[in-house]
Amino acid sequence: MGRAPTRPTRKDGEVVTQILQYVVDTLSLGSLYALYSLGIAVVFGIARLINFAHGELIMIAGFTLLLLDGWPLPLRLAAACVAALIAAVLMERLAFRPVRGAKDDTLLITSFAVSFFLQNLFIVMFGALPQGTLLLPALGSSFNVFGVSIGKLDAATIMVTFLSLAALTLFLTRSSLGIQMRASAENFRMARCLGVPANRVIATAFAISGLLAAFGAVMMVTRTGLTSPVMGVTPVFAAFVANIIGGLGRLSGAVLGSYLLAGLTVAFQALLPVGPRSYRDAFVFGALLLVLVARPNGLLRAVATEQRV
Repeated sequence: MGRAPTRPTRKDGEVVTQILQYVVDTLSLGSLYALYSLGIAVVFGIARLINFAHGELIMIAGFTLLLLDGWPLPLRLAAACVAALIAAVLMERLAFRPVRGAKDDTLLITSFAVSFFLQNLFIVMFGALPQGTLLLPALGSSFNVFGVSIGKLDAATIMVTFLSLAALTLFLTRSSLGIQMRASAENFRMARCLGVPANRVIATAFAISGLLAAFGAVMMVTRTGLTSPVMGVTPVFAAFVANIIGGLGRLSGAVLGSYLLAGLTVAFQALLPVGPRSYRDAFVFGALLLVLVARPNGLLRAVATEQRV
């Protein structure tokens, strides 16, 4: 007679549930990072500009939600999206278009200058201390699926990111302007020679980054309940790291890098002992450094960074 199959033990079931919990946490955090990193990737793919002022678009959307506290929810959300979109287009028109043909270091300094200017402007206007606002309180609860606790906010973040990715993919592949943007990302000079309007394409890229920043701001404010002039600093840093790891200038690389960063963060948070856990970020970036040593151009080969005029 053959050996009777062993039944899964209670401990085995707990391990599986814990692993599934880590997967859900990684998907949620990675989706949030992806919203941030896609905004930077879209602009860099077209304009070859790492826009460190992207965090201030998140801040503008966050303060719009704060200032319109008490308004109907759909109006607050729409106003945040419109404010971030307009701010992104004005940022491109007033700050970056005049230096479009400049060297990389000039563009980098310009993005830092815009970031510091907006941060200090909002500090003068609203103060430096964080301010609280209530947004989407219904997402504060959670539900269980096969023993895995899934927060409604986590599920909403994943859904918003996947819908944004689907909409962006459809726009880039089905619309004439999206196809022009893809052509510009491949060879900007040749696209211009073929009649692609440079100003419209770059302004559209900034507008998309503004919308993505607004989506990220909604998720962040719902999660923390706080807004501040520096609320965009940490997200833009995480987005920059995700883009570098995934392959700078590639939308798929930005998403891949975001989920890898989230996966490492969740893994080290879960596996490190209590003492070293406070050094979690050091372990995360140490692991990412090893990834860059093995793949200097990112997981997906980074788009060439030559200046495009």
